[in-house]
Amino acid sequence: PTEAEWEYACRAGTTTKFYWGDEENGEYLWCSHNSENTTHPVGQKLPNLFGLFDMSGNVCEWCADRYDANYYKDSPARNPIGPTAGKERVIRGGGWSDEKDQVASAFRYELKPLEKGYFIGFRCVKTVK
Repeated sequence: PTEAEWEYACRAGTTTKFYWGDEENGEYLWCSHNSENTTHPVGQKLPNLFGLFDMSGNVCEWCADRYDANYYKDSPARNPIGPTAGKERVIRGGGWSDEKDQVASAFRYELKPLEKGYFIGFRCVKTVK
């Protein structure tokens, strides 16, 4: 997904820090506090309001967009598709080893496309027109 699509799916209509509220809640995610330093099968925690599991924690997810720390200061308000250039791609969601702020719905960071690790995954999406 694009970064905007990912955040829309993650938030599921919410405006809070996390898609379940403003406080970390281990019923919804795997993070540094409860993961036992490993990934877990999808669907063991509660889903968001769209029925999507593991949008925060477990593994970070690649987005299609290139990364620019300042992109959203001047981006289109509706369906931004990210900058057209850049060496890194956007990563969202946080992983099993991340702290509370790194699994928040709005947290974003970058990695080079060839980077890999046991904390990175991706989400398949289907575009509906």
